[in-house]
Amino acid sequence: MSEKLQKVLARAGHGSRREMEAWIAAGRVSIDGEIATIGDRVESDAKVRLDGRLVSIKSADEVICRVLAYHKPEGEICSRKDPEGRPTVFDRLPRVRDGRWVAVGRLDINTSGLLLFTSDGELANKLMHPSNEVEREYAVRTFGQVEDASVQKLRTGVMLEDGPAKFDKVKPAGGEGINQWWHVTLKEGRNREVRRLWESQEVQVSRLIRIRYGMIDLPKSLPRGGWIELPMEQVNYLRRMADLEPETRSIIGTDKHSIARTKIKSAKIRREVRKQKTAKATTRNKSARQRG
Repeated sequence: MSEKLQKVLARAGHGSRREMEAWIAAGRVSIDGEIATIGDRVESDAKVRLDGRLVSIKSADEVICRVLAYHKPEGEICSRKDPEGRPTVFDRLPRVRDGRWVAVGRLDINTSGLLLFTSDGELANKLMHPSNEVEREYAVRTFGQVEDASVQKLRTGVMLEDGPAKFDKVKPAGGEGINQWWHVTLKEGRNREVRRLWESQEVQVSRLIRIRYGMIDLPKSLPRGGWIELPMEQVNYLRRMADLEPETRSIIGTDKHSIARTKIKSAKIRREVRKQKTAKATTRNKSARQRG
């Protein structure tokens, strides 16, 4: 059976359906040597090219939906490439065969924490749609005195430049002196919304960490800059939220040996992150000595 071109490209991990439609409209996609148009359908034996490169066409039965949980550090941007040469969240991810990772939402450069990636562009697109209202939880460190009245306003709602907004929950989470921690939840993903809500009460945010997306928590053992593949149970939880058919296969085994290998992989990730930090620090020190 034929399928819509943008759906096939999205499933292969090249981006969301909306992104694929934009690429098709821009003339970047061809089918059997002819420039594709919006609405085109393709058969399994069609030769599809994206920017002149042959794309692997696979049916839904041939593609395994994979999801990674990544612990984003501060200082990384959520773009594939940056003209300024800054590190991106894609730099440390493993390669995916015949496709690429698609980020489920974004975190700004000064925010750290849980960021999900999937090889299924359709899943990413549906999870990011506002109608899904996936609950996100953040740990927020504020600097300065926070009045009870301000916290109450953040619960009931304030007016931002792009409309009303509020936290579904605001809970104190400890701290010392003028540095206080809070856990907040909301179901929207507007640009810098958490920071802007606190700023509406003239409260400065000094740290912001996303610790949960839906029912998926940021693994406590996962170092900053590290990733881990989610098991099929969690993948299907996300697929249910997106109204997609459940996945029946996973590249992760469930036997004891596979679990042991996963633990070893996590240890390797931590060692690799430490090595990268040491290398960067050495480079900075060397540059400082040269300038001196």
